[in-house]
Amino acid sequence: MTLRLQRHAHNPVLLPDPASPWECYNVFNPSVIHHNGLFHMHYRAQGLDWISRIGYAVSTDGLHWNRLREPVLSPVDGSDSRGVEDPRVVEIEGVFYMTYTAYGREFFGSGKATHLGGGILPMIARSENLITWERLGPMTVGEDNKDHVLFPRKINGRFAALHRRWPQVWLAYSDDLRTWRPDEMAPIYGPRPENWWDATSVGNNGPPIETAHGWLCLNHGYTVEIEQGGGSLNRAQQVLRVYRLGVILLDLDDPTKVIHRPKEPIFWPEELWELRGDVPNVVFSNTNPVVEGSVYVYYGGGDHVIGMATCSLSDLVEYARFG
Repeated sequence: MTLRLQRHAHNPVLLPDPASPWECYNVFNPSVIHHNGLFHMHYRAQGLDWISRIGYAVSTDGLHWNRLREPVLSPVDGSDSRGVEDPRVVEIEGVFYMTYTAYGREFFGSGKATHLGGGILPMIARSENLITWERLGPMTVGEDNKDHVLFPRKINGRFAALHRRWPQVWLAYSDDLRTWRPDEMAPIYGPRPENWWDATSVGNNGPPIETAHGWLCLNHGYTVEIEQGGGSLNRAQQVLRVYRLGVILLDLDDPTKVIHRPKEPIFWPEELWELRGDVPNVVFSNTNPVVEGSVYVYYGGGDHVIGMATCSLSDLVEYARFG
């Protein structure tokens, strides 16, 4: 059994704005939530200073977007001075929560900095209107932890989240979204060395989708590949990282239990603007809202523009169970 996401003919659905100083180079890795009949997008953007900010756009059909002229989330201090990245938004009990990555020049923690001269923080913010956001703080400090996303409802009365403590995807719980106890974190799954497309690295995509058969989660992965080439000795070999999307089904009551994980991907770079870009060979998604029985997968193509692909929820559930 196989399944492929279908690209929309209108792609790309969002391009950089050449007249904007903060989003003239790249727009990518969006979150989209369907609320009150509208599609609300939060997206990562880069402009003249190459610092990532998060913009906001709204649409009636999910294809044509009106965006605010200014970002809704920008760096504020040394913890995120190099950018705020890769938003993922959910609504829980009438409140909107955004998980995003802060990349700063300052390092917080007792160990070694995750990046030269700085660090990574997996942050959480809250909003009641999708425009103004209050920072709540990080899930963890002192580690290169990304791809974190909240479940769209509480599990056993507590907030729950997936996060990527490399190389594995982990589950975490919290009572207040500010305190995440390490002893209540557990690994779920990681790269598959025997598998052709996700042998090196994996991470979670958008918020888990609740179904009668389990939590349906889209994820991404890559395998480091060596491409042979001509020319000089330095160009004879080149490392390739081709990002592909897959799916995994987790237990509703205990998401550390993997019900099924199909071996084959459901989406990969094919269009020129996915194969080439600021970062080549990338399709990267933070979101998968379900609208009228269809799963809308918005994604960054080549870390440069935003595309959209779809499939039916029933087909995706079937593939997650039996693929």
